[in-house]
Amino acid sequence: MAAVTGKPYDLYYWPTPNGWKITIFFEEAGLPYNVIPINIGKGDQFKPDFLAISPNNKMPAIVDPDGPGGQPISVFESGAILQYLGRKTGQFYPADERARTEVDQWLFWQMGGLGPMAGQTHHFRIYAPEKVPYAIKRYTDETNRLYGVLNKRLADREYVAGDYSIADMAIIGWAKNWERQGQDIAEFPNMKRWIDTMLARPAVQRGLAVGSEIKKMDLATDKDAQAVLFGQRARS
Repeated sequence: MAAVTGKPYDLYYWPTPNGWKITIFFEEAGLPYNVIPINIGKGDQFKPDFLAISPNNKMPAIVDPDGPGGQPISVFESGAILQYLGRKTGQFYPADERARTEVDQWLFWQMGGLGPMAGQTHHFRIYAPEKVPYAIKRYTDETNRLYGVLNKRLADREYVAGDYSIADMAIIGWAKNWERQGQDIAEFPNMKRWIDTMLARPAVQRGLAVGSEIKKMDLATDKDAQAVLFGQRARS
């Protein structure tokens, strides 16, 4: 672990699978950080100060007060944040091009595949105001396929891209919610073993716990929060 030095990072955050990626990295790397809650159920993501940092009105985002050239830099998109932190610290993101490419492939697999598909599965299985059987089956089946890809990948290795990396950090927050995605983890024994390994890591446990005391919104029943998140408007 690198020595803890420098000014704390500002982390704009809400405890979700995408937010957890960054808290896990900070905890694993031993970096100082300040959590700035972005209550996505109340529309904090639409406030001008946050949009100046994250123009896609999504969290997480960070501000590094000691960015390139010693000047502050803001970064949005969880995958881009992980890559930035990995490059800057030299941790969990290999410098060797072949090894880095392995990590990038599985990071992008999560960003473009597992995250969006599992997110849609959550939406149609749990949150949608009306049940749409086609959509439920479509996204549950695609999530199942992606689980199969990951399970095969983990058949002969402990972590997704060789050594423990930002790819594992990106995936775990989604993978641990397999029940919400209508999956039977017993069908994916290699993935189950990996999930257990990940959740046994103390830094992962700490990262997943960040903000648990502030997340009091029950999205399944909070209609106002649903209107903000799914209607893409600020709560008045």
